[in-house]
Order: sequence, then C-alpha cells, then structure tokens
Amino acid sequence: MKKISVILLFAFLTGYAIQLQAQDAANILTKKEVKEGWKLLFDGHNSSLWRSANKTDFPTKGWQIKEGCLISGGGGNLVSMEEYGNFELVWDWKMMDTGGNSGVKYFVKEANNDALGIEYQMLDDTGHPWMKDGRMHPNDFHTVGAIYELYPTSANKITKPVGAWNTSRVLCSGKHIEHWLNAVKVAECERGSSDFNARIAASKFKDIPNFGLHEKGLILLQDHGSVVWFRNIKIKRQ
Repeated sequence: MKKISVILLFAFLTGYAIQLQAQDAANILTKKEVKEGWKLLFDGHNSSLWRSANKTDFPTKGWQIKEGCLISGGGGNLVSMEEYGNFELVWDWKMMDTGGNSGVKYFVKEANNDALGIEYQMLDDTGHPWMKDGRMHPNDFHTVGAIYELYPTSANKITKPVGAWNTSRVLCSGKHIEHWLNAVKVAECERGSSDFNARIAASKFKDIPNFGLHEKGLILLQDHGSVVWFRNIKIKRQ
C-alpha cells in the first residue's frame, strides 16, 4: 500500500511539474521577437495592460487569471490601455463552451457606454445553433476567423475543437487587413474601399460614424457569455 501511495504521489508531482512547464513556456517572447519589436499584452500573471471597457480599472469579478491565462466569465469586455494603428496581433485561445461565441476587436473606440471596432470572430462553428439549424455556412461572415458581419472566411480554414488551443493573427497595414487562423489566411479586406464601404452600409454598423476607419484604436477582448481562455497575447507595431 505504501509503495502504491509513493507511486501515485510521484505521478501527481510529475504531472504537476509538466503543467507548470507548459505554463512557463507560454507568454514569453523569444530574443528574436524582442529584437523585432514584439510586446506582450499579458505576461500570464499581471492584468495591468487591460481594463474594463468604458472604465479605468480591471474588473473585480468575472475575469480571472489562471494557469497563465486570461479567462472570460461574465465580467464584461476588456480593452487595452494603449491604442494601436498599424500592427500585427497574435494570440492563442480556446473555447470552453460548446457553441461558444466571442471575439477580439481592434480599432475600437469607446462612446455612449459602448466599445465598437472591427471584430475577429471567435466561434465554435460546429456547435453553434446558427450552424446546426442551417442559417450559417462554414465560411459565413459570422463564423470563426471572419471579419465579423463584413467578410466571410475562406473554405480552407483549420479550426481546433472546443477545449483545444487555436492561434489567431490580425495584420493591419495601412488600410489592408488580414485575418489568420492556425497559420492559414482566412479573410482580408481594404478599409475605406468601395467594397468595404458598401458592406458597412449594408451591415448593423451602418449608423456608426467612421466605423472601422479610425487610424488607431484599442484592442478589445470580448466577454460574450462564453468561457474563453486567452494566452500568448502579443503585438508588434508596424
């Protein structure tokens, strides 16, 4: 019995050590990334680079920091302390709820107790009611990776299932925008083009002045009622 207890304790400690190693490996910039100008927006422990939308402080409930991740859970949207214009943004995320819905927004401006900007859609496509009842195709502009409400995703996107890590990337260079999902480019557009303006005019953003056309804005992590884990959030100004 004593021998079995020792073996179980060893297995537990080994598993815990592996978990800690995985946490320590996240939220770290390589020397190459530092040299290239990358900056962490979350170090796995400190929330000082984020605050509640339309407020000055980090929420006291809802969001939590656990296992080196920022985890949404009913605390409202978070926005970055700084604004960004030309940039490259990368983050890892995993959806924990079947049919979950969330997103990351950019060029965000706060007004009238709201925070609006272009959105990188994060969704459990296969489990969401939109997909199950046939209202939405796999590459619809409401599915994961889309430029939400405006531009659909490509058919070749690769999505990890609920509970598994995805890696997303947004590239904003001048008026050009690209959305990437798990190393595949899934959507792109030119802000201010006739096509972009027509899509805005046909969308629910049509009455929002200058929507998506600001030279710079905040980054927003959406709390849409689904539990989402975020890590390795990093940005590089262009």
